[in-house]
Amino acid sequence: MVSPSPCDSRSEISGSVASRHSASLISRQTISSCPVRVGIQLPEVEREVRWQEVAAIARAAEESGFDSIWVGDHLLYRGGGRPERGPWDAWTQLAALAILTTRVRLGPLVAATAFHSPGVIARMAASIDEISGGRFTLGLGAGWNEPEFRAFGFPFERTVSRFEESFEIVRRLLAGEHVTFKGEFHSVDDAVLLPPPHRTVPIMLGSNGARMLGIALPHVEAWNTWFSSYGNTVEGFANLRGDIDGACVKAGRDPAELTHSACALVRVGDGAGERPDDIPPVALKDLAAHLRLLAEAGADEAILVLDPIDERSTRQVANAIVHLK
Repeated sequence: MVSPSPCDSRSEISGSVASRHSASLISRQTISSCPVRVGIQLPEVEREVRWQEVAAIARAAEESGFDSIWVGDHLLYRGGGRPERGPWDAWTQLAALAILTTRVRLGPLVAATAFHSPGVIARMAASIDEISGGRFTLGLGAGWNEPEFRAFGFPFERTVSRFEESFEIVRRLLAGEHVTFKGEFHSVDDAVLLPPPHRTVPIMLGSNGARMLGIALPHVEAWNTWFSSYGNTVEGFANLRGDIDGACVKAGRDPAELTHSACALVRVGDGAGERPDDIPPVALKDLAAHLRLLAEAGADEAILVLDPIDERSTRQVANAIVHLK
């Protein structure tokens, strides 16, 4: 599993930070039942959102009982008939959110290995996990949005091969190894994470590609899929879950060992048109039932993508599914 659910005991993290987080876990309840944990993605490029509002939404998510908060890792969007737009940096936001919150799990949805060297990714992940008291999950993918690669000078060729090398270095560093690796794209020489992390930071793969699954499934704690990859329907997720189970078996991994996470697009009220309308959203009135059916289809976690995404809609959604306790 990615990390203990609210129904499980937490891993022990030493020091005063851990004591504060443990006390918070005891004092606050979540909206989730044990069969499905419920997280939320914070604003990305739906509109221009300044830090004060991002922080307010994160506080609302924690106060309302969401299990986790997530931020996208992108640099720039262009095209699609919309003005160019970009989100705040994922990693610096996550460090701030680790201090701002005390209970929710948090992580990138998902971090592109192409944007930082693998050693730096591992160090940032371990540092944010330390700051948060062991609440960080490292979501990883290869990246897909070519315009941002080109704009910021990152190679867009052979992204999966580059991911493969980076992933090996990251996971081994997070496991506490001294790592020496000489590849075609990345090299490290006796690299090690110091100070040593209190735990091995859990990794979540954000990909459905056959080769990506083969690379990562033997090692990751969780897998996540974006809502458009399965049509945002229970049936679509069930079919995709079957494919992932098959990929697990092929990789020599028991599917039951993996946390299965699905993003879900949710319309609150009439929506605000902040998300493309090519994928039908789940209406708020249907969300509680939808989450139950996702759990029955094999989802351990649902990460909600709201339209609109603001403090009010965050609290509305939590109220709509509070009876899942």
